[in-house]
Amino acid sequence: MEFLRPGSWEEALAAKAEHPTAVPIAGGTDVMVEINFDHRRPEYLLDLNRIGDLYEWEAGDEEVRLGAAVPYTRIMEQLRGPLPGLALASHTVGSPQIRNRGSVGGNLGAASPAGDAHPALLAAGARVEAESVRGTRLIPVEEFFTGVKRNALEPDELIRAVRIDTADGPQQFSKVGTRNAMVIAVCAFGLALHPRTRTVRTGIGSAAPTPLRARVAEDFLNAALAEAGLWDSGRPVPPSVAREFAELAAGSCNPIDDVRGTARYRRHAVGVMARRTLGWAWDAYRDSGRNTRCA
Repeated sequence: MEFLRPGSWEEALAAKAEHPTAVPIAGGTDVMVEINFDHRRPEYLLDLNRIGDLYEWEAGDEEVRLGAAVPYTRIMEQLRGPLPGLALASHTVGSPQIRNRGSVGGNLGAASPAGDAHPALLAAGARVEAESVRGTRLIPVEEFFTGVKRNALEPDELIRAVRIDTADGPQQFSKVGTRNAMVIAVCAFGLALHPRTRTVRTGIGSAAPTPLRARVAEDFLNAALAEAGLWDSGRPVPPSVAREFAELAAGSCNPIDDVRGTARYRRHAVGVMARRTLGWAWDAYRDSGRNTRCA
């Protein structure tokens, strides 16, 4: 195994173009596990730790440009305002040591169906900034996952950053695991309210071959909220609407039976998380906007 250690982003892109099979490594929280268990034996490792701008972010009014190697701990501590759903998801990742090293870019590169960041990214509305010596492109996160641990990157591309819409409403994240910490998700659910567009987006993890949005459930809920005028009135979501939303979210799943849980349990749990996260987020929306709507 050969170790490539570029000193700049341009050198990294050149190395990836010359060695398309090279596996990028920054935090190493996924890659090193696979190597240690002999599940992967790449010919080249591409070390990105010397590239400083991968560890930086830019927060604007409309989006956050998050460097691919920004660790979860910094998201939790410094970006919970603009990225509340991702900050909540970051809290559930591994141990403190893993959160200090692991990153959203690495989570995306691994493309695991159980990646903790993925539901929050889907719900918030994210684009993956992929770059090669040929140029840069933005990939909507819902188009990024192409199969179990497969993604839409070309062989010569690297993830430089993730562009995530700045939250304009409450966001929630929920995860079911076989214990309370340091656990791979049995299933997970992210939800974000977008009052500016009067839409709700979702993200489901570990309940299908890829992370996915519950689009039918979203369409139903968006129509129900608009028809009842709830964005303006701030009234509670009717229980019948919440139940139907939960059932449709559960129906969006395509889970499997494995050592962590059965397919039946995963569907049930996704429905429960969908209903609960909707309730939590809508209560926060009502509380934050009550004075404005009553004026």
